[in-house]
This record gives sequence, C-alpha cells and structure tokens, in this order.
Amino acid sequence: MSGGACVPAANCTPPVSSVPSRVALRRILPYFRPYRGAVLLGLLCVILASAAANAIPGFLRDGIDALGRGVEGAELWHLGAVMLITALVAGAFRFGMRELLNSISRRIETDLRRDVFERLLTLDAAWYGRWRTGDLMARLANDVQAVRMATGPAIMYFVNTIFGAIFALIMMVQLSPSLTFWALLPMLGLPVLMIRLGRAVHTRFEAVQSQFATITTRAQENLAGVRIVRAYRQEDAEITRFAAAGDAYLERNMRLARLNGLMNPGFALLAGLGGAITVGVGGRQLIDGTLTVGAFVAFGIYLAMLTWPLIALGWTINLFQRGAASMGRVLDLLDATPVSVEDTGTETLPPANGGRTLTFEHVWFAYPSRSAAADGDDAAREPRWVLRDVSFTVPAGGTLAVVGATGSGKSALLDLVPRLYEPQRGRILLDGVPIRDLPLATLRAQIGYVPQETLLFSETIGVNVAYGLDDAPTTSDEPSESSSAWSVAVRDHVDEAVNVAQLRETLAVLPDALDTPLGERGINLSGGQKQRTALARALARHPRLVLLDDALSAVDTQTEAAILRGLRGLLSQRTAIIAAHRVTAVRDADHILVLEDGAVVESGTHDALMAQRGHYAQLLQRQELLEAVEVG
Repeated sequence: MSGGACVPAANCTPPVSSVPSRVALRRILPYFRPYRGAVLLGLLCVILASAAANAIPGFLRDGIDALGRGVEGAELWHLGAVMLITALVAGAFRFGMRELLNSISRRIETDLRRDVFERLLTLDAAWYGRWRTGDLMARLANDVQAVRMATGPAIMYFVNTIFGAIFALIMMVQLSPSLTFWALLPMLGLPVLMIRLGRAVHTRFEAVQSQFATITTRAQENLAGVRIVRAYRQEDAEITRFAAAGDAYLERNMRLARLNGLMNPGFALLAGLGGAITVGVGGRQLIDGTLTVGAFVAFGIYLAMLTWPLIALGWTINLFQRGAASMGRVLDLLDATPVSVEDTGTETLPPANGGRTLTFEHVWFAYPSRSAAADGDDAAREPRWVLRDVSFTVPAGGTLAVVGATGSGKSALLDLVPRLYEPQRGRILLDGVPIRDLPLATLRAQIGYVPQETLLFSETIGVNVAYGLDDAPTTSDEPSESSSAWSVAVRDHVDEAVNVAQLRETLAVLPDALDTPLGERGINLSGGQKQRTALARALARHPRLVLLDDALSAVDTQTEAAILRGLRGLLSQRTAIIAAHRVTAVRDADHILVLEDGAVVESGTHDALMAQRGHYAQLLQRQELLEAVEVG
C-alpha cells in the first residue's frame, strides 16, 4: 500500500485540517506524561533562572548608589562577587532548562512520529488511494518537527517570558509605581496585536505546509520515475513544473515572513514607547530627587528585560500557532480510520497441515471512490464494478489459475484475499470461516503474496527474502545480521525459497550473494531478478495460501518453466491462486478461471477449455502467434 497512486475518481488532495487550534494543542498533552517529572524540573529551572537574572539589576542599583555615597572598595568588590555568582547560578539554571525541555521535546517528536507511522501501517489501500505520498511525508517529517518546536522551545520561552515579566514588573513597582504605570501604558495594545496576528500566522503557516507537501510529492515522483522523465526527454518540463511549485512555496513563505516581520517590530514599537516614557518621566523624578541614579539605571535595565519577553512573546505565539496548525495536520493521520477494511475479527482458523480451502461466494467489488459526503449525488450512482458475481472454490492444496485481458479484474480478485480491499457484496471464506471474521494478523499470516508491482526494500537480498520470517533480521546495518549469523531455521527457509525461485544463479554472480545490498526498490536488479526475489520472499514463509499476481511476467520462458517445475512440488501441499497473462504459466493448474470485464466467462481445466474453443483458446492462440513472430 503506497500513497501516491490514487484510485479513480478519488480526491487525492486531502482537505486543509479543520481541527481547532486549542483542540490540536490539547492533543499533545498525553505525550508529556512519561516525562512529567523532567518537565516540572525543567520549568523550575526556567523560573529560578529568571529570578536569578532579575536579581542582578538590584545589585547594580546598590553598587551605583554606594558609589554616590563614597563607600570603600571592599563593599563594591563584595557586590561584584555577588553579581558574578548570581550570573553563574542563572547560567547554570538556563543550561538545565534547555537540556531538559529541549531533550524532552525531541523525545516527544520521536514518540509522535512513531505513533503516526504505526497508524499509517494500519490503514487500508482505499485510504492510501486518497493521499499523495509527498503529503504524507511532509506531515510525518516537517509537521512533526513544527510540533516539537511548540512542545519544547515555545513552552520554555513562554514560561521564561511570563515569569521574567512578573519578576521584572515586581522590581519596577518597588522602584517607582508611578513610573511603572506610565512605562507600561503602551503595552495595552499588546493583546490586540497578539490575537489579530496570531490567527493569521496559523492560516498562512498551514498554507505553507500544504505547498511543501506539493513540492515533496513532485520531487518524489520525479526521482522515482527519473528513467521515464529522461526517456521522454521531459527534464525541462519537469524542471519548469518544480520551479512553479517552488515559486508558490516561496510566495507563501514570504507572506508568512511579512506577517512575522510585522509582529516582532510591533512588539518592539510598544516596548520602545515605554522606553521613551521612562526617559521622560523617570528623568523628571531623578531631577526631583524622588528617584536615585541607581534606581533609574536599574529601572531602565528592568524595562529592557521586560522588553525582550514582550518580543519573545510574539515569537512563542508564532511557534504555538505553527505547532497548532501542524498538529491539526498530524491529527488527520493519527485519527484516520480505514475506509473499508476494519480489523474487528475474533474468529480462529481450524488446524491445517497443508493448504486451506478458499471460497468466493457471489463477490462483487468496485474500487472505493470518495466518501458519500464528498460525492453528493454521485454516491447514489451504480459503482464501476471491477468484479461481478464471482464464485469459485479452491480446495486445500489445489491450484487455481486466473487469466484474462488487461483490466479484466485479476489483480483485484487477488487483492481481496488478504483484505487489501473489501468486496461490496458477497463473501470470501477460508476453511469455511468468513475472512471478515478473522483478525487481519491471523488471515495474513496464512498468505504468501507476490503483487504485480514488485517492491524490494533498500536492504540486502537476504533480508528481503527472509522478510516476515520469525527470528529473521530486519536490517543489514550490523555485521551480526549477515546471512552467516542467521539461525538454522531461517537459513533453511531462505535456501529452499531461493532454489525454487531460480535465484541461485543470480546470487552466484553478485559480490556478496545474500549479503549484497540493494538500491532503492531493488534498482540494481533486473526486472526478472526482482520478481524472483519477491517470489522467494513469499515462499520462504511456507504459507498455507500462495497468491501470485503475474509474478513471472518479467522472466524468460526458460526460467519460467524452471520456476513452475519447482513450484509444482512446493505448492503440492498449499493452496495457490496464480493470475497471469501468459497461458503457459497456468496450463497445469487444477482449475482455470477466465475473466472478462470482471465476470467469469469460462472455467475448467486446460484441456476442457481448449475443447470449448472460446475465450481461453483464443487467448492462447494469440499468445502463441505473438511468440512465433518474436522468435522469427
């Protein structure tokens, strides 16, 4: 299931999150619970650091006033030493608050990203059909990082701003209540500025993140399809499209930057007016003798210390608004539910020594489109059926072949067995148990699946083949995970699967055999080698039910024949469904279904179908003629 391939009629651009800011930020709180002790300690460090920093101007006031009285140097040295010690204490607490709160925000980021990834792995193919890969990646990476900034630096600086302002305000009132009143009078415009600009920041940042998702999608598609781009000489066209997306991203960022550029100077302007009032009113009090020189200097420092929190307040509000916007986008993933496939089954399967009986009962299937709410009147229209009233039974240990032209429904039929999609009508049973009543883990543990589009991970060939085996390595990053260190059971399963899939000759020419690392999606293997590796991966699990979706289309006929010979022995105790374009790949199957436009038009053995001289015979005749032309 990969995002980026949208089902027909699906809306592949998810809507802008409608989660309110308060709700989004409230949903972050549970992530603090495992670290609440460290959070409280970090916040205590913030308060103590702020208190220590606000004590220093008081000592400076005493020193200046002491100079005016002509005190001896010893007292001044004592005040200097106290200021130095206080500054060191404040620095130590500031280091502690950053170490604690910033590290906790990193842990929360990791926990949140893990939860989002875990949620993504539970969603069905129909859900992925509505999302672009780039949008998912942007939310998993960029948006989660914005949430981290709101859970760490924003909280730290917000608390520092509040308590720094409180401590400074207390000291200013002690020095001169009247001067404090006049100096803070311009700050009455602060709440208005915060509310008006904060909402705009939220909206514009969400637009920035949405455009970032578009850029990520464009880059991902071009890098994945770079061969097609080059083959069709579309480099310049794709560069132009990417540049247009980049320009739109730049414009949205500039709109946000202009807003930020208005916010911080706005706070600074209010603080500057307070400074001007301090010089005028405070200077008059100094001349009148109601304020000492030391107190005037200390008051100016406290006002400056109050100014920075006011400016920082705008920055922290910006971070909170960005975090709320991003958390709303992340919640679209965390709160997502499968479109059609629900894992609510509780039944169990009876014991089995070999394969299992698979039954389709009057199955109808259409790919899910948009929700009924989004479709409006379209929801009442007849679905575009991909499978129509399909019924058959494959006995335990039997092999069913499914053939038909492109678009006849072969892949859709196979996708229904592991419940990648859900049929709209009819039932599918495994050993008499409806597969909807089985937990997904129980159902899929029975299945070895080779999809039409081969996907290999950026690991070694061995790790790819052993994927899904108990006690199998999940990574090749450590030397201890090399194939020579595998358990005997894992090694035996892999060796058997490699032999059946005719992969042994490929391993012989690779530098490190099973330990040869693969590029992204197995790019350093040919199409046939990738298909054989995927086939070995499916067989290594010794599944009860094997699904092969045109799994041999990329191998030559000689290799195909060798693989089929090996498969006949391996599948003798397993149930298999093989969908194929080549009739030669399925002629030895126990039973063959011929699909046309989603319906079963013929069924029977190879000989019986040839005797009917119908669709199957015509399909085989066309393929033999095509092979003859190619050989000639």
